Amino acid sequence: MSGDGVRVRPIADADWDAIVAMESRTYAHLGLSEGRAALRSRVDASPHTCFVLDVGARPAGYLLALPYPPFGYPDLERAEKAEPPSTAPRNLHLHDLVVLERLRGRGLGQRLLGHLTVTAAARGFERISLIAVGRSEPFWSARGFSASPGIVPTGYGADAVYMSRAMSEATAESTKRVDVRVPCP
Repeated sequence: MSGDGVRVRPIADADWDAIVAMESRTYAHLGLSEGRAALRSRVDASPHTCFVLDVGARPAGYLLALPYPPFGYPDLERAEKAEPPSTAPRNLHLHDLVVLERLRGRGLGQRLLGHLTVTAAARGFERISLIAVGRSEPFWSARGFSASPGIVPTGYGADAVYMSRAMSEATAESTKRVDVRVPCP
């Protein structure tokens, strides 16, 4: 992405051990770890909106996002279906944004989120949604995401909150610093 040894790129087969390890370290303590098959199915469903962040020659973070109808979200207990939806949703659901804990606070999450925002705009998405877990709702609210009253995400923990923002808000926000993943600011 720049001359600082940091780049965002598509996910490759060789990345899966690192992705699964990062996902497990981030989510296992919350009881939300999905495992390799579910994670791969999310990338297979939308490979153009899922990325790895390299620092030097090693994966240091990743982002998984996939089209979902508004107020919809992945079931953590199931892999994504192989067949595409009958109509393409204009909502892009940010399912995971993970940066290695030792590298947080350096703007790396912002690079992933900014890359997603540019990609989503280029692909014509109208909204970005996510489920804030681990009491991270205030973090995402500060970045322009709004909670959707009456939407109670099942399977994501007691404090899970469905949130979204319009792409116009996301595009403006992509220039601000965000350097943590969805569940733990």
